[in-house]
Amino acid sequence: MKLIAALGNPGQEYENTRHNAGFRFIDALAKEEGLAFNKSKFGGLYTEFNYKGEKIILLKPQKYMNLSGEVIRDFLNFYKIPVENLLVITDDLDIPAGSIKIKMKGSSGGHNGLKNIENHLKTNNYKRIKIGISNNKNTDKNDYVIGKVSKEELKLLNKYNSKAKEIIYDYLDYSFDNLMNKYNKKNGDNNERL
Repeated sequence: MKLIAALGNPGQEYENTRHNAGFRFIDALAKEEGLAFNKSKFGGLYTEFNYKGEKIILLKPQKYMNLSGEVIRDFLNFYKIPVENLLVITDDLDIPAGSIKIKMKGSSGGHNGLKNIENHLKTNNYKRIKIGISNNKNTDKNDYVIGKVSKEELKLLNKYNSKAKEIIYDYLDYSFDNLMNKYNKKNGDNNERL
């Protein structure tokens, strides 16, 4: 069994914000699979499907970004899913918009959602897909990440959503090293570009 958890803030007012890149990615995946987030447990909306005989849970914590770890911990504990079977999808300020980076583990990099996950799981040794949202050094970081984006910027931020199913199936089918090799370190930088 695997848990794929996307980070974001609940509520319509946060829908088209940079911080909700993870939610938009997992929504695109669910849509491709014909799934709806119509189940609720431990402060999270979730749905599930079977892939090659394995149950896959898709989760959207609904306790705001900085409390995501509580929800993820409760799901892992309830379903007895080992942390190595957790994949977190999140936004990242240090990656250009329109790029992604896939990581085996790492620090929170100041991201409140990742910080909270680390606090509750007592480890930073969990897999992640990081969706680039760029950075604007002239704007307060908190204002920037929860800021609404223009239609043009949203297209850039949503660049990988059309490939969400392909990326997740690659994650389920191949070793994580192979996944990183496929999507990272292309064109001389650390992110795949379409």
